Amino acid sequence: MSIANIADTRGTNLDYYAERVDLAAAFRWTARLNWHEAVANHFSLVVSDDGSRFLMNPNQVHFGLVTASNLLLLDANDEETLERPDAPDLTAWWLHSAIHRNCPHAVCALHVHSKYATALAALQDSSMPPIDQNTALFFNRVALDEEFGGIAFEEEAERCCTLLRDPKHRVLLMGNHGIMVIGSSVADTFNRLYYFERAAETLVTALSTGRPLRVLSDEIAEKTAVEAETYPGQAERHFSDLKTLLDRDEPDYRS
Repeated sequence: MSIANIADTRGTNLDYYAERVDLAAAFRWTARLNWHEAVANHFSLVVSDDGSRFLMNPNQVHFGLVTASNLLLLDANDEETLERPDAPDLTAWWLHSAIHRNCPHAVCALHVHSKYATALAALQDSSMPPIDQNTALFFNRVALDEEFGGIAFEEEAERCCTLLRDPKHRVLLMGNHGIMVIGSSVADTFNRLYYFERAAETLVTALSTGRPLRVLSDEIAEKTAVEAETYPGQAERHFSDLKTLLDRDEPDYRS
């Protein structure tokens, strides 16, 4: 099916179509990169000015099968959400509704158990020293949860989201669990997730040698992080090209 025909099939049920397409693309690329966890893990994207309404993946659907049309439209303040016939996954609901109620800067939230971020979360010292350009991007910008209390139902979710209230913290490394990344758009957030996983891979690989790390100074690490944050258009171009590749190979994500 061509992209034009897919666009023509969308009906009135596909409110926020552009936002749906972006979020569906993030799911598909996460599956391509093997960062997903079977039919678990979850992403969300705010679509209302007050931050309460958001899109999220349907319950226990593989990331490689997520489309624009099967994303759920939810309200973070709706106490009857879990009674819906198409109710979302329990942990997905509690984590993302808590984030969108409490963190207005979290327009998009991506939670995965990607290989290297999770390996870092499993270490006694889960800090990320700035040993290269990518690790320096996250200097003093990662919140670390060291109080894992089991599967993230309501109480655990509310506790976790408090760690993201500082707007400087756009990454929550969830000790003994995985990672939650937030941002101002799907492109911004996916780009941050991409670079954190790359940074974690570099760090875990360097640690595996058993040799001392070459750690940058705090001054250079902060300078690098600020330069990256003000670098124009990189996240948007990255994500635009990812969608172009999906349009070629998996255009049904738009349906």
